[in-house]
Amino acid sequence: MADRFSFQGLLSQAAPPPRKGGAVKRGKYDFAVAYPDPDSIPIDGLMESLKHALAEEGRDLALYADQRGYAPLREFVSEKLARDRDIHVSADDIILGDGSGQTIHMLLEVLVDPGDVLLIEDFVYSGTLNQMRRFQGDIRGVETDQDGMLPDALEGAIQKAISQGRKPKLIYTIPTFQNPLGWTMTLERRKAMLEVSQQYGVPIMEDDCYVDLRYDGEDVTSIYSLQELGDLGDHGGDDMGSVMYVGSFSKIIAPGMRLGYLTAPKELRERAQAAKSGGSVNSFAAYAVHRYATGHLDTHIEEINGIQRAKRDSMLAALGENFGDRARWSQPDGGLFTWLEMPEGSDITSIRDRVLETADVGYIAGPNFAPDGVSGRNCARLCFGYNTPEQIREGIARLAQAFEREGVL
Repeated sequence: MADRFSFQGLLSQAAPPPRKGGAVKRGKYDFAVAYPDPDSIPIDGLMESLKHALAEEGRDLALYADQRGYAPLREFVSEKLARDRDIHVSADDIILGDGSGQTIHMLLEVLVDPGDVLLIEDFVYSGTLNQMRRFQGDIRGVETDQDGMLPDALEGAIQKAISQGRKPKLIYTIPTFQNPLGWTMTLERRKAMLEVSQQYGVPIMEDDCYVDLRYDGEDVTSIYSLQELGDLGDHGGDDMGSVMYVGSFSKIIAPGMRLGYLTAPKELRERAQAAKSGGSVNSFAAYAVHRYATGHLDTHIEEINGIQRAKRDSMLAALGENFGDRARWSQPDGGLFTWLEMPEGSDITSIRDRVLETADVGYIAGPNFAPDGVSGRNCARLCFGYNTPEQIREGIARLAQAFEREGVL
């Protein structure tokens, strides 16, 4: 009988570590993942929109679509970006992807070689972190406060990398309702980041996936729109700008639709398109989202923001009632999460699984968002999007009780 075949000697040097499948255990009080409110998913509206789209264009499902994605949806994104983010690009300057994750992956693939320095906020979305690790980047966190990345710290990080002969490849930021920290970068900080970026010739990747989920305060314009492009006119995709922009429909319609988008300077955008795997996005999903978005999206966003505002308020109130002055947490104006900080020296990372088992409360611990994978053992991201306000109050009370049992509160 032949020996069992092994792929060990055949794996690419760039192959990622193995990842086990299977469902992840979720708590009844699920503060771990940034899910939107499940009852707010516009199921009926999406079904009706898809029905109309298929009646009009269903025969086109027999064709392989434009790799950039469904043209009418790209046109909608173009108009929305101009209206809401002061980003003026044409539909041809936009590429649709399978969520924002694929668009970020495309940009990283054409920019990052092993060992390249990548600058990010001191805690940042784990999905992007994992992609940067996948490309073997040297990921370095830059200190932040409640107004965003500190300009002096950013400049210092760039200067340090240059002194090592390793000029950074990019600055990655989530400037609005930052994941996981919750803050929104001020206009002054956005301008300062762009100024430092342009001074040293380091491009910015702006991840604006949560920008529509604003419950309080005024919108802050995109970093992309702040680029000074001389006599080039608009901020279109054929310019010499240095900012890449990524957005998504995941949080305003549904994560399961898997639709995101990017725009970037032409040279980079065309290379990113060449790196795009799998051809166009799913036409079924694109049809439904386009028809729904053109007639209902603004009203839907207003509705879901009312729902999520109540959930945010419930979580912040419950944290005050149960944690008091024994912890700190962010006060987000929007988004889906708050950042909880226990006193220095506390360890809520090692007890996470026990808290899930005994209290039925899920959270993600700080090291999952840290570039070094170690920092923030006293911190956790708490998401308020999924549970009801009543469940949020119950869950935060149970979390506090569990922390007391574990001796960290």
